[in-house]
Amino acid sequence: MKFPAGSSMVTNPEDAFAEAYNSGDINNLLSLYEPDGILINPTGSQDKGIENIRKTLEDLLQLQGHMISKNIYCVPFENIALLRAHFVLHTMDANDSPIQMQGHTSEIVRKQTDGSWRYIVDHPFGAELLER
Repeated sequence: MKFPAGSSMVTNPEDAFAEAYNSGDINNLLSLYEPDGILINPTGSQDKGIENIRKTLEDLLQLQGHMISKNIYCVPFENIALLRAHFVLHTMDANDSPIQMQGHTSEIVRKQTDGSWRYIVDHPFGAELLER
């Protein structure tokens, strides 16, 4: 998903999460989600709805890192699309030592009546192999 210049509206189903995260603005992140969207949080539980999603994203912003993300694929179908991206988050630990978190995401986005795209399901580690 991409933001057009001077707007927070996502107009293409490609990755925009890193851009919103790097802005440091919770509202930019929340604007990526439908009001009843689902975000899988770090515990593996579902945060449903903007207010529940807000807490998880505020925790993510507390890391004060810099994220780089590359869209792996986007499979559009009518007004929905399946996305996969690879992200790397660079931040510091409690001892000010650099750390790096990375993963492969899975998302489903839906095109809105205004032409923007918003997450209906966001799973930050949804494309990772499960340990058995």
